[in-house]
Amino acid sequence: MDALCNVHVKLLACDLVALSPNAAEQSAVSRVGWTPCRAESVGVVVLRDLKPGKFLRFVVDDGTGCVPCVLWLNQLTSPYFLKRNPSGVRLAAEVSRKMASQVQLGVVARVRGRVTGYRGKVQITVSDVVLEGDPNAQVLHWLDCIRLGRKCYGKLCRKGV
Repeated sequence: MDALCNVHVKLLACDLVALSPNAAEQSAVSRVGWTPCRAESVGVVVLRDLKPGKFLRFVVDDGTGCVPCVLWLNQLTSPYFLKRNPSGVRLAAEVSRKMASQVQLGVVARVRGRVTGYRGKVQITVSDVVLEGDPNAQVLHWLDCIRLGRKCYGKLCRKGV
């Protein structure tokens, strides 16, 4: 499963929520010896909490559960971002602000990012958000998750889903 470390693994919310944060490393999560590094989820935005200049916390509901997500908006003030990519900080801040403005209640969004743990719960630290215009996007994501879960990721999908 190391080959999947740099891939955004398509997972249903029920599978993401079933992941348990490792006690040894707060940011890592695992399930039955497999640790997804990055994930992708598609669903309706049902909760939105904006702290201007800091972060946007939102929840995506895909019908099987709710995925907590955080999009950081502090690129201009954070030493982490300034040290990591000093020349691209302004562009990254602008892109993050644009993504945050698009995330509104009731929209269907495709979310990609790192799978992390925060306060004992799993969340996605968002790298990008895309609004879905296709009304079938959520159902097609479900089908992809089930197919990939059975053939590539192991038996992550629950029986009956």
